[in-house]
This record gives sequence, C-alpha cells and structure tokens, in this order.
Amino acid sequence: MTRLFISILVSCTLTFFHTAEADTNPLPSWNAGSTKQSIVEFVEKVTKQGGPDFVPEAQRIATFDNDGNLWAEQPLYFQLIYAIDQVKKMAPDHPEWKTQEPFASILKGDQKEVMASGKKGLMKILAATHANMTAEDFQANVAEWLKTAKHPKFNKPYNELVYQPMLELLQYLRANGFRTFIVSGGGVDFMRVFAEQTYGIPPDQVVGSSLKAKYEVRDGKPVIVKLPEINLIDDKEGKPVGIHQYIGQRPIFASGNSDGDYQMLEWTTAGSGPRFGLLLHHTDAKREWAYDRESHVGRADKALDDASKNGWTVIDMKNDWKTIFPFDQL
Repeated sequence: MTRLFISILVSCTLTFFHTAEADTNPLPSWNAGSTKQSIVEFVEKVTKQGGPDFVPEAQRIATFDNDGNLWAEQPLYFQLIYAIDQVKKMAPDHPEWKTQEPFASILKGDQKEVMASGKKGLMKILAATHANMTAEDFQANVAEWLKTAKHPKFNKPYNELVYQPMLELLQYLRANGFRTFIVSGGGVDFMRVFAEQTYGIPPDQVVGSSLKAKYEVRDGKPVIVKLPEINLIDDKEGKPVGIHQYIGQRPIFASGNSDGDYQMLEWTTAGSGPRFGLLLHHTDAKREWAYDRESHVGRADKALDDASKNGWTVIDMKNDWKTIFPFDQL
C-alpha cells in the first residue's frame, strides 16, 4: 500500500512540474532567443482580448508543410521511399519492369537514376504504387509499411523522425485557440494515415497532393478507387490554391522549409492584420542534416533570400533547437 501511495505521489508530482513548465515555458525544446521570442510574442498579441492585434479564434488558422518541416525528408522524401519499397514488393508480378525505367533503376538500387527520371518518372512510380486500388487498401498498405520500414540512418520507424520542437509548437498553437493544418506537397491519402496519431492533426485538416478518384461498388460494397490521374499538386503555387479550396480562408500563421513553401508563406503574410511566416533552415549536420540551396530535396534558395524582406522568421535548427527528435530525449 505504501509503495502504491509513493508511486502515485511521484506520478502526480512529475505531472505537476511538467504542467508548470508547460505554462511558464511552452516551447521547452527551443533555445531562448529571438526566434522563440518572436513566436511567443505573436501568439500573445493575437490572443490578447481587447488588444489592437486580437484575432478571433475562428480566424486563427496555422498551416504547416510536412516534409522537412514537421518530419525529416532525407535521404529522400519518405513517401517516395514508400513507393520504391512498393515497386520492389510488386516486381515479381511485373517482369517487364526489369527493362522499363524508372522501375529498372529502382530494382538495381540506383536512386540517382530514379531521381534523374524527373517528374515523368516519378508519376509512373506513383501511378504504379498508389492508383487502381481502393482508398482503404492504400491506407492499409501505408500503415503496414510504417510499422515495418526503418530509416537508413537512424534505424527508427519513419513516423518517429518528427521534430520535437515542431510538435511543441503545434500543441502551443492549439492551446491558444489555433486550428493547425498540414499543407504539403506530399500525398493527402498518405499523410492522413499517420497525421492524427503523430501530430494531433485530424484527417480533415490535412491538405496535400492528390489523385483523382471515383466511386464504385465492388462485390456489393461501395468503395472509393484511386485513379492514375493528377487531381492537385499541392506544392508552390498549388499550396495557396489548396488552402483556398479545402480550408476556405487565408492563414495568419504559416510554416515551411523550402522554396516549395514560398507561395504559401507569401500569401499568408501578405494578408491584413497580424501575420507570421516561419521558415525552417536545416543547419545541423551532426544531429540531422545541413542543406539548403543545392539540395535534391527541400531546396531553400529564394525563400532564404527573401525571408528578411518578407518579414519571415528563420529557424536556425542548430542554434534554435535544444533537441531534434523525440527519441533524442530518451
């Protein structure tokens, strides 16, 4: 009985201190400095009742890119790694792929040639691995892959390669009346499999690239079938369009890490009233990766050049973040 009492007391004490820290330091994995301060000051001013910059909760919309912003994106976009793994899994039923590109390069393990196939090649991969199946079957495939696939550098499941400071930022915004949305070039059906469990973002608050789909009745059961035709490319100019079509109002807070997020940041911060643009710069070669202008994924060139002019806050990953991934704290 005494041991149980002590255990409960310790648990309650830890919970108290954790809650107290969250109240006094809402972003504990962020180092003190201008980046953290600018985020907190923005949230405080838009939530101050009666203040000149107060924003009603219904208008507190925050959008986040996913790849390279909420989770890692090296050595390749994780959805592309999934698609490559699916090609290998499906290859025994497609002997013709041994001589057809980009499938032949995938089977040879030549990632450089796969990337060199460009948009046309990538679309072939996506059509082969994402289309002509029901939405439910696709979601089940992704969920199974996330359970078994491991990142080549960290040997962790891909959905553990999320950024702890960004998880805290999402929680901080929601605690202050914001609705948080993913707006990503990644596939919407892919992200909806893990977004709620990983980020606390429900499926209806995920905006992404998508294939066209159709309604069918198969074996007496109504299903949605994914088609090998593009519906929306939610990248660059497509991001504000996706926000307009699926969210219906301009965000007041937007976060990204690459030139693919430029238009989302630009459109968000061009609105009237208080606005916040946040750009993540990958500068930590030791704990993660250091890349920007010449990267084969997540290239940040124009976004970095124009960040100051546009009033965007730039996160220096190496200097602004105490920790990168949740498992770093263990």
